[in-house]
Amino acid sequence: MSGADIINSGKAVIGIEFGSTRIKAVLIDDTHTPLAAGVHDWQNELLDGVWTYSLDNVKSGLQDCFADLMKDVENKYDVKLESAAAMGISAMMHGYLAFDSNDEQLVPFRTWRNTMTEEAAERLTDAFDFNIPQRWSVAHLYQAVLNKEPHINRLAFMTTLAGYVHYLLTAEKVIGAGDASGIFPIDPKTCDYDKAMMSRFDTLTAGTELKKSLSELLPKIVQAGECAGTLTEAGAKLLDPTGTFKAGVPFCPPEGDAQTGMAATNSITPKTGNVSAGTSIFSMIVLEDKLKSVHREIDIVTTPCGAPVAMVHCNSCTSDLDAWFGMFGGFLKEAGVDMTKGKLYDMLYSLAAEGTPDCDGIISYNYYAGEPVTGVRDGRPLLMRSPESELNIRNLARSLVYSCVAALKAGMDILTEEEHVKLERIYAHGGFFKTPVPSQNFLAAALGADVTLMQTAGEGGAWGIALLAAYMANKNSGESLENYLGSRVFADMKGSTVSPKQEDIDGLNAYMKKYISGLSAVRASVSE
Repeated sequence: MSGADIINSGKAVIGIEFGSTRIKAVLIDDTHTPLAAGVHDWQNELLDGVWTYSLDNVKSGLQDCFADLMKDVENKYDVKLESAAAMGISAMMHGYLAFDSNDEQLVPFRTWRNTMTEEAAERLTDAFDFNIPQRWSVAHLYQAVLNKEPHINRLAFMTTLAGYVHYLLTAEKVIGAGDASGIFPIDPKTCDYDKAMMSRFDTLTAGTELKKSLSELLPKIVQAGECAGTLTEAGAKLLDPTGTFKAGVPFCPPEGDAQTGMAATNSITPKTGNVSAGTSIFSMIVLEDKLKSVHREIDIVTTPCGAPVAMVHCNSCTSDLDAWFGMFGGFLKEAGVDMTKGKLYDMLYSLAAEGTPDCDGIISYNYYAGEPVTGVRDGRPLLMRSPESELNIRNLARSLVYSCVAALKAGMDILTEEEHVKLERIYAHGGFFKTPVPSQNFLAAALGADVTLMQTAGEGGAWGIALLAAYMANKNSGESLENYLGSRVFADMKGSTVSPKQEDIDGLNAYMKKYISGLSAVRASVSE
C-alpha cells in the first residue's frame, strides 16, 4: 500500500512531542516508517525568575506544528490528512501546571528547568526515603505549600505538559506511567502512584491551605497499550481550525520525553539504556535490581510499562555550546565569511576532535540553569583555564563539547562505580548527535560503554510516541511492548556503534578531575 493510500485509509499514526526548543509531529505508516513531519520552533522565557512557556504558546505552537504536518502530507502525497489510526502526545517531563476547579491556570507553568524547590525536595526525600529531585511535580507542589502561596487553597488539578495537551484534545485527565513517575514515585508492583508515600505526603500537608488529598489532584495513570481517550470535536478544532482533520481518533497515554526516547531507541529491558541530549541531557538505565542507597544525583523513574529506571538528569547540555558556536559564526560573518549553521557546526566539531584529549586544562561549565547533579544552585556559564593552558580553537571547542557530557558523567559514575550497575547497550539520540563525531565518541568515553546511534535517531521523541500509539492500535492480545518493539520495529534496524577509545577515556578523566575541583568556584559565583 502506498503512502497516499495509507493516509487516505486512516491507517497512519501520529506522534507529537513538545520539546524544549521544538514541537514536532511525525506521521508513520504500518511499518513504522515516517511519512511526513511538521515542526514549530519555540523557546522558554524567564518570567519573574521562573522558566516558563505560556499556555497560549502551547496552543498556537500545537496548531502551527500540526498545520505544517498537514502541509507536508499534501505536498508529498497530494492528499489531505483527515484522520489517523491512533495518536499520542509527549512532552518534557516534570514541572508544575496547576489549575482550579474551572480549569483556570493558577500560576505560570513552572518547567523542569527551574531550581526553586530545594527545601521541598530535601524534606520529601527524607520523608519518603526516596530521591525527589527539585524538578519533580510533587516538589513544586510542596514548595508552594511551604511558601504559603495563595493559589494553593484553590488547587483542584495538576499535571505535566503532555498531560495538559492530552486533556485539551481528549478531555481526559490521565497520564502514562512513565510521565507519572516524574510527578510522584511509582510502586512497581501496582504500576500506580505509591500509596504509602501519598499517605505520608497528605500527613505532611495536613493543616495547610492545601484542601485536597494528593490522590484528588493527580491525573489517573493509564497503562501502555491501553486507550487513554479519543479526539473530541473541541480537540479537533483546536488541533486543526480548518476542520479538515476529524474527531474520533484514539489516543495512547501521554508520555514524557524520557519514555519516548526509550521507545525510540528500543531500550526498555534491563541493562539497556539511552542518552537523550539536546537543551538538557539525561541517561535512562533500566535496572535489574533496586539500588542499595538513595542518591540525590540519581532519579528513579519508570519505562512506559512501569519498570524501574535509573535516570541521571542534567539541566544544561547544548545551550552554551550553541552560544559559543554562534559567536564564532558571527565573527566569521564580520570577517566576510557567511557560513551555514550546518557547515559551521561540522567544522567546529571536527576541530574539537583534534583537540588535546584533556583540553590542556581549559574547563567549561555550561550551566545555563542550576545543576543539582553537581550542586550548583543557579545558572552560571563559566570558562576556566590555567595560565599555561594553550588556548586555541581546537582545545576550546573540545572543552565546550566535553562540557555537554561532564555533569552526566559525574552522575553516571555514581551509578556504575558505587552501585555497580552494568551497561550492555546504550543508544543515543537528540540534537547533540546531529554531528556524530566527536559527540558520540565523547559520550562513549564518558560512559565507558559502546554507544549506538540508530538510523532513526534524528526522529526523536515524536517518533517514539508514535510507536507507543501504534502499539496501542496494532498489538496482538497479550503482546508486550518489549516484544512489539523488538519484533516489529527494530528487528532489521541498523545503527552506527562506536566503542570508547582509551585516549578519550584518559583525556576526559583528566578533564573531569579539574572540572570537579573547579566546582567550588562555580558555586561561589552564584549569588545567594
